[in-house]
Amino acid sequence: MSHLQVFLDKQPDTAQLSTADATLIQQHLEAVGVSFEQWQASQAIVDDMSEADIKQAYQQDITRVQAGGGYQTVDVISLAKGNPNAAQLREKFLFEHTHSEDEVRFFVKGQGLFCLHIADKVYQVLCQQGDLISVPANTAHWFDMGSDPEFTAIRFFNNEAGWVAQSTESDIAKHFPTLD
Repeated sequence: MSHLQVFLDKQPDTAQLSTADATLIQQHLEAVGVSFEQWQASQAIVDDMSEADIKQAYQQDITRVQAGGGYQTVDVISLAKGNPNAAQLREKFLFEHTHSEDEVRFFVKGQGLFCLHIADKVYQVLCQQGDLISVPANTAHWFDMGSDPEFTAIRFFNNEAGWVAQSTESDIAKHFPTLD
């Protein structure tokens, strides 16, 4: 189940808000410029689906988001449990950074924890199957996929270079709860 926790950035041990209500999650995130949606597939999602089949299952929403955000590229990424490179992959995203473009992810299956540092707050958004999050360009954040990640996600990009992070040089991510 999707979940939002909001912390003061200087108080990582005490959540000011904790909710699994999708409407409240959407409202709180929208108030700080972050989009959160929940989608339904047009067909059953099964383990051996191709990238094309996954895109087809969500084509109406993909087309709407792509047109609304001017996204040039849409792809599907999957990570299976037991990946021998899981620790290195986790570290690649587990530091506060920004991007010069929006970071838009839709979770086809599995989960991931987006941590957004906005003003004096940290918004921890647990995204699971059916959740789309759109983090605006230049928003400080980090992502935790857990110690043994398993997910499939649709990614949207404004440029052909794809995911490019600029570190904020802050160690804030080390002070907040992780996915596991």
